[in-house]
Parts: sequence; structure tokens; C-alpha cells
Amino acid sequence: QVQLVESGGGSVQAGGSLRLSCAASGSISSMYDPGWYRQAPGKQRELGAAIAAGGSTTYEDSVKGRFTLSRDNAKKTVSLEMNMLKPEDTAVYYCNAHLAYNSGPVQYTGDYWGQGTQVTVSS
Repeated sequence: QVQLVESGGGSVQAGGSLRLSCAASGSISSMYDPGWYRQAPGKQRELGAAIAAGGSTTYEDSVKGRFTLSRDNAKKTVSLEMNMLKPEDTAVYYCNAHLAYNSGPVQYTGDYWGQGTQVTVSS
């Protein structure tokens, strides 16, 4: 089954750090444009805590200098290192990527989301 599986959320005090990881599972041939989104309570999902596209990385303004996105193409994983966390970073974090996979002789691509992982930052 093709899917993205996240890990690494949790609770931390303000100023602390967490590392989120996301791994593509299934017969994946390629992972494109992986990124992380987040959804705070009562708010809509935010377009990208960090997005990697075409080899470059874009960060949402409020996380610049604190969050770092990294990817391992061979392992088909993407991680988000979060430092100097603030209470306003509290949200469910979702991994997103376009995945290419083979089913017999046919290659498919699709947009996939992880199940979400909770990050809670207390003051």
C-alpha cells in the first residue's frame, strides 16, 4: 500500500526542539516536492511549514530560522527539525508529497498526505 507514515510528534516546552519524520512506504519509485503542512486548532491547514520543490526549500515566515527541512531521496524520507518552538507552533503536522509508483508495467503518480502527528508546545 502506498502511503506516507509520520513519526516524531509530541509535547515540549517553549524553546525546546522536536524532529518530525515522514517515510514513503510501498513500491515507490520517486518522491517529489515533499513538504510539511500544519493545522492549528480552529484554523485551516497552513500552506507549508516547509516545501522542497526543484531542489530549493521554502519556509513559511514564522518558522524561518527555526525549522529545517531535509530529505533523503534514496530512503524516500523527509524530516522537519524544529527548534526554538513556540506555543503558536502547536498544531497537527502533516507530511505531503507526490509519489510515483509502479503497478505492473504502468507507473502512477498521486498526491499523498500522512495521517498527521500532534505537536504541542507549552509556555
